[in-house]
Amino acid sequence: MATTRFSTNTEFNGCLANLNIPCSQPKSSPTQMFLRFHTPKCLSDDGSIRFSVKPKGFGKIGVASSLPKRNFCVEAKEGLTYKDAGVDIDAGTELVRRIAKMAPGIGGFGGLFPLGDSYLVAGTDGVGTKLKLAFETGIHDTIGIDLVAMSVNDIVTSGAKPLFFLDYFATSHLDVDLAEKVIKGIVTGCQQSDCALLGGETAEMPGFYSEGEYDLSGFAVGIVKKDSVIDGKNIVAGDLLIGLPSSGVHSNGFSLVRRVIERSGLSLKDKLPGGDVTLGEALMAPTVIYVKQVLDIISKGGVKGIAHITGGGFTDNIPRVFPDGLGAVIYKDSWEIPPVFNWIQEAGKIEDVEMRRTFNMGVGMVLVVNQEVSQRILNDSHGTNRAYLIGEVAEGEGVRFL
Repeated sequence: MATTRFSTNTEFNGCLANLNIPCSQPKSSPTQMFLRFHTPKCLSDDGSIRFSVKPKGFGKIGVASSLPKRNFCVEAKEGLTYKDAGVDIDAGTELVRRIAKMAPGIGGFGGLFPLGDSYLVAGTDGVGTKLKLAFETGIHDTIGIDLVAMSVNDIVTSGAKPLFFLDYFATSHLDVDLAEKVIKGIVTGCQQSDCALLGGETAEMPGFYSEGEYDLSGFAVGIVKKDSVIDGKNIVAGDLLIGLPSSGVHSNGFSLVRRVIERSGLSLKDKLPGGDVTLGEALMAPTVIYVKQVLDIISKGGVKGIAHITGGGFTDNIPRVFPDGLGAVIYKDSWEIPPVFNWIQEAGKIEDVEMRRTFNMGVGMVLVVNQEVSQRILNDSHGTNRAYLIGEVAEGEGVRFL
């Protein structure tokens, strides 16, 4: 069976024109279509051809005449979703809900343990399937920065200063030179977050991982005074949302990213459309470590809540810091979206709502403050300390985009 792929109605009509088949403009706008030559299943009684979308069965959306010798149908393929790529955010949320029944208090960005007049704040994470791109690109010296970032960015949302970090590195056969590159990135991440690399574990497990591959996880512990904890309890409607820019995809959503790459036909060595680096370089840009910037902002007072934008994107992470009954209004186009997200959305035909629930979209950390504090932060915004006014707190739960 011959297959021709194209992605817009213009290309759709152009493809038919190349076959000398005039057609009417489809009434709907399929996001992805495939031209397939097969049995006369699509023929109308009058000898014309039916064009059908098939996310859920066949439905007539256009008619063409001048039937060629080969009979064909057109089927539409829906845009990609994170769930299509194998990651179910709702299932993860449900698991956290169930765990919280067994261990009350779980569910924040970091776990708090009382110690005298302070709390120890702990977090753990990995870098997900971004590791797959590290294997494919050969970029191993920054993946350790990602590892540190995912944990320390979580615990700083409580106002905690990271104290120390531990890593876990597992592989089938230990490649010392490669492992050194990875650990070097971890050391750099600890330096950027002003914490100590206290120790770690290197596990060599023959036959468990594919040759040349490894897995990573990390654990961070910080400390904050009990009377300085940032917990969101004082957030009210009318407070403002300040976004701190990301470097790109960071370390979430790569299962979907990898599906998009497969669909796009691009190589990681190809130039990123709309960018000035290769696709691989854009996707492997290390996660921003916000610790020093956020602690500096906190030290000046007035920060009520902080959300780290990781898995779940804007939609799921921002509401985690709000009291019941409050939600967020996000001002669209109020910050600069890195070109890599535009490419991901276009190449994957991904809906806006899916992008916002999967990726950080150029904002890696969100601070909730009052108007006076927001103005101070924005006035201090420059260079690596950039910040955007991206929205406000509103009555009613959920996240809306205006």
